[in-house]
Amino acid sequence: MSFPPLLSRATLGFVRVAVISPELRVADVDFNTRAICAALRRAGQQGCQLALFPELCITGYSCGDLFYQAALLQQARAALDPIGMAAQESDCAAVVGLPLAVDGRLYNCAALLAGWQAAGVVPKTYLPNTNEFYEQRWFTSGAQAAAQQVQLNDFDGAVPFGVDLLFEARRFGAPDFRLGIEICEDLWAVQPPSGQQALAGAALLLNLSASNELLGKVDYRRELVRQQSARCLAAYLYAGAGPGESSTDVVWSGHSLIAENGALLAETERFQFDTQMAVADVDIQRLEHERLRNSAFAAAPAGRDFRVVGFSLADSIETPSLVENLSSLTLIRPQLSRTPFVPADLPRRAASCREIFAIQSTGLARRLRHTGAERVTIGVSGGLDSTLALLATARAFDLLKLPRAGIVAITMPGFGTTQRTRDNAVLLAEALGVTLRTIPIDAAVRQHFRDIGHDENLHNVTYENAQARERTQILMDVANQVGGLVVGTGDLSELALGWLTYNGDQMSMYHVNAGVPKTLVRYLIEWVADEEWSGRRAAAVLRDIVATPITPELLPLAADGALAQKTEETIGPYELHDFFLYQVLRCGFSPIKVFVLARQAFAGAYADEALLHWLELFYRRFFSQQFKRSAMPDGPKVGSVALSPRGDWRMPSDASAALWLEELAELAEQFQDAQRDSDTG
Repeated sequence: MSFPPLLSRATLGFVRVAVISPELRVADVDFNTRAICAALRRAGQQGCQLALFPELCITGYSCGDLFYQAALLQQARAALDPIGMAAQESDCAAVVGLPLAVDGRLYNCAALLAGWQAAGVVPKTYLPNTNEFYEQRWFTSGAQAAAQQVQLNDFDGAVPFGVDLLFEARRFGAPDFRLGIEICEDLWAVQPPSGQQALAGAALLLNLSASNELLGKVDYRRELVRQQSARCLAAYLYAGAGPGESSTDVVWSGHSLIAENGALLAETERFQFDTQMAVADVDIQRLEHERLRNSAFAAAPAGRDFRVVGFSLADSIETPSLVENLSSLTLIRPQLSRTPFVPADLPRRAASCREIFAIQSTGLARRLRHTGAERVTIGVSGGLDSTLALLATARAFDLLKLPRAGIVAITMPGFGTTQRTRDNAVLLAEALGVTLRTIPIDAAVRQHFRDIGHDENLHNVTYENAQARERTQILMDVANQVGGLVVGTGDLSELALGWLTYNGDQMSMYHVNAGVPKTLVRYLIEWVADEEWSGRRAAAVLRDIVATPITPELLPLAADGALAQKTEETIGPYELHDFFLYQVLRCGFSPIKVFVLARQAFAGAYADEALLHWLELFYRRFFSQQFKRSAMPDGPKVGSVALSPRGDWRMPSDASAALWLEELAELAEQFQDAQRDSDTG
C-alpha cells in the first residue's frame, strides 16, 4: 500500500478559497491595485490558494463614460503585473476584473493570475442594459469576440482569451480540478455559462459581480448562488462590488458568498467600506463524488467545446510528517456536525422528525392495505428501536382507521431482561391501547440448548443468537395465529454494522426502521412524546425509554440486577459509527479523510487511537456483514443514506476490505512511529 507522501488539504480533496470585496475608489487604479494586493497577501497568510475579486475591481464598476478614456484602460491593463506578483508572493492565485480593449472593442473581463502572469482572460457574455444598468453603451459581449488570444504586456506572450475557456488547477500530490468563470449578469441569465462549464468538468465556478442593493435583493442573490451550486453539483464563489462604488443612483454592499452543492459555507458582511473577506475550504473531492453518483449529471450532454488552460495551484505543507501535519491541519468550514443525520436547528429537527415518521407510518400502512392484514405482531423490549417501530405501527393503524387492538405487542423476557425495560414495554403498550402478550423465552431457549448440546454457562454467540431466533420464531408463529404480519424493529446503524442476528431480529415482513440511524431514533421518540396524539401517559414512558442505556439484553444480569451488557461498550459509540457511515456512504471518502474529519468533529471527545480503533471496526463489520443486508426485508428509505440491496446499496457479500484496512493500518503505524520517536526523543 502506498500512502500519499504528504498530508495536506489538497491530498484530502480540499482547496481553500477566498471571496473578497476590497476597499475601492472609482477610477483610482493605483489605490485599487494596492487594496487588491494587500487583500491577496492577507488571503495568503490564511492559507488561501485562490482568491476571487469583484467585477471591474481594478477600475471600479461605476466609471461610466470614463471607460472610454485611454489612460484608465492602459493603467488597468498595467495593474495586472503588480497583482500577478502579489499572487505569486502570497501563493494565492487571483481572479480580478478589468475593462480590456481587444481588436477595437471593449470587453468586461476576468483575468486569472497565477505564477506572476495571467493564465487567461474571460469576457462577460450577458450585458445588462435595463433600468440602472447600461453596459451595452461601453462593452461588447464576449460571445461576439473573434480573438482567441490577447497580449496583456510587452514582456510576456499572448494568453488565451474567450468565453470558451476552462482552467485546470494542478496541485502537488492531489488530482487536478477544473474551474470556470462567469461575470455577474451571466448568472442571472436563463442559461448561465456556468451550467455548460460544470458539464465540461468545472467543479469550482467563479462569478465576479457588481450587483447593487435593492430591498429584498440580498435574499434572492443568496438563494440564486446557493441554488446554482446545487444545480451544477459545484462550489460557487461570488464576489460582489463594495460600497466604494459610486452612489450617484444606486448603492453596492460588497456581498460575497461561497456555496457548495446547495450549502452556504461563508459570506461577507455587507455595507462595510474597508476590505471584506470570506474564506472556506471547498471539498472538491466530495463534489466529484456527487457527480459520479448522479445519473442526471452523467446523462446530460456535454454541450460546447472548451479550451482548457492549465495553471499551478500552491498548497502549503508544513512538514513531511503525516502525524505532525494532522496536528496542524484545520479546515475552515461550517461546524462539522457530530450527528450528520440529526439537524442541529430545533425547528428543522422537528420538521425532519415529522417527515420521517410520516414516511415510516405511510410505508407500513401501504403494506397493510396491499396484504389486507388488519393485525400485526411486533416484539417490544422497552428499548429505543422497538419503541419507535411500535409508535410508527400505531400511527399506521390510525391512518387506516384500524383499531389499535390489532397490534399484538409481544414482550419476551429472557436471561438479560431488566425490570425497567420490561415495565416500560408494558406501560407503553397499555398507554397506546395495543394488545399486549408476555411470552418468556427462558424455558424454550434452555430446551434448545439441551437439544443442540450447548452449555448454558457458555455466554458466546450461540447463547445470544439462540435467544434472538427464539423471539423471531414466536413473532412469526403468533402472526400466523392472528392472520397478520411481523413488523421488524432493527435500524439503519445496526444494518450497517451487522449488529443483528441473521434470521433473528434481522428478519420480518416489513422493516419499518430500516432507514433510520440510531442517533436519530432517540430524537424521533422525543418528538413523538411532544406530540399531542401520543397522550400524556405514553409521553412519560417514552422519555424514560430515551434515557435507558442501549442493550440487547442477551447476557444474564449481575447479582444486583444491573445490566451486564451495553452495546456501545462492545461495538463502539453509535455517534461515531453514524458519523463514519455518513462520510463513507454518502460522501465516498477514504479512511484517512474520514479519520481527519472525525478528529475535527469530535475534538477532545476521543483520543486518536480510539477513533482509529472504532473506524477499523466499522470497516471490518461493514464489509463482513453485507450478507445480512443482501437478505434484508422491505422497508422505507427516509434519508440520503440507505442500505437496501434493491435500492441504494448493491455490494457483493464477499467483497474484500483489504484496501481500506491497509490504509488505516498505515496510519496507525505512523502514529506508533511518532509515539516511539516522542518516547525516545
